[in-house]
Amino acid sequence: MKIGIDARMYGTSNAGLGRYIEKLIEHLEKIDLENEYVVFLLAENFDQYQPQNSNFSKVKVESRWYTLNEHWQMPKVIKKYQLELMHFPHFNVPWFCPTKYVVTIHDLIMTHYPNSRATTKLKLIYWLKVLAYRLLVKRAATKAQKIITVSQFSKDDIVKNLNVKPEKIVVTYEGFDLNQNKVGQIDLAKFGIAKPYLLYVGNAYPHKNLERLVTAFAKLVQKRELQLVLVGKRDFFSQRLEQKVNQMNLAGKIIFTGYLKDDELTGLYERAEMFVFPSLLEGFGLPPLEALGRGTVVVSSNTSCLPEILGSAVLYFNPLEIDDIINKVEQILDNQELKQTLIEKGRLQTQKYSWDECASKTLAIYRAN
Repeated sequence: MKIGIDARMYGTSNAGLGRYIEKLIEHLEKIDLENEYVVFLLAENFDQYQPQNSNFSKVKVESRWYTLNEHWQMPKVIKKYQLELMHFPHFNVPWFCPTKYVVTIHDLIMTHYPNSRATTKLKLIYWLKVLAYRLLVKRAATKAQKIITVSQFSKDDIVKNLNVKPEKIVVTYEGFDLNQNKVGQIDLAKFGIAKPYLLYVGNAYPHKNLERLVTAFAKLVQKRELQLVLVGKRDFFSQRLEQKVNQMNLAGKIIFTGYLKDDELTGLYERAEMFVFPSLLEGFGLPPLEALGRGTVVVSSNTSCLPEILGSAVLYFNPLEIDDIINKVEQILDNQELKQTLIEKGRLQTQKYSWDECASKTLAIYRAN
């Protein structure tokens, strides 16, 4: 079978979605020597992926995601390579896709949080985009041979909100690579990190709830010697948050690193006092899982899929309650025994997740369709 994979969001610069695409392809190459794969990339990430097997090839395309152009140009490319099945690892399936496909729908964040604060555009344009999103995600789910999602929470959410039968959806948990659990390399002084620090990794979209985290930290830092390190690609939302931090006179106490390479990120995980994840909604929640795997204690919001994925290995808080965030952080800071217990539970928790298993279940879906 000739299978196409839309990898235009390939790479860790595209956060958890990019990591999912990267690791799925990497592990498919390990287990499938029979099917022929065509991997579609953009110019910006084309050199990041190098096929390791002769049955995998890559093609550069010009159509960026979330554009009208992708609905016209991607179908032409798919047709050109005579593909029998496409895998779209995101909901943005081209409207005129000419072949059978499976789609990964990680979450329905825009369904739950259609907030015009989450855009740099005029409100009218934003709401038109929300309407387009709803049409696209509904069509993608309806027309797909199979829907892949990354947690039982997301599966239930898709069934409820997109009116899809449960048997059409397969849960394939994301993974954790134990071979990444190695000593990281980072110069803390380069980023102005000189004190014990709390760590967050991810984007700064409004549903990530970083404003409440910053507010909680502002109270914490009045009585404790701490810094807060926020790792993520710089964009409009992180810049807006940085402005808020400056207005609160927290510059130097809250550090924005921008995007980091894996070895630097690993170094930050290993040296952090704890990882704090205040998100209001996640499809899987890969960053806290990666933190657990590197021996970092995690405090997390108790919403959406997070209790499902992280189990009893973390300390949970209500992400809407500033005082609860502070309370749970201080519990870890003040209780070394609790901290060590959670670290040990965390390493066990990560063993439940495997990119090999994710790839194997995905391959089985390809073969059945």
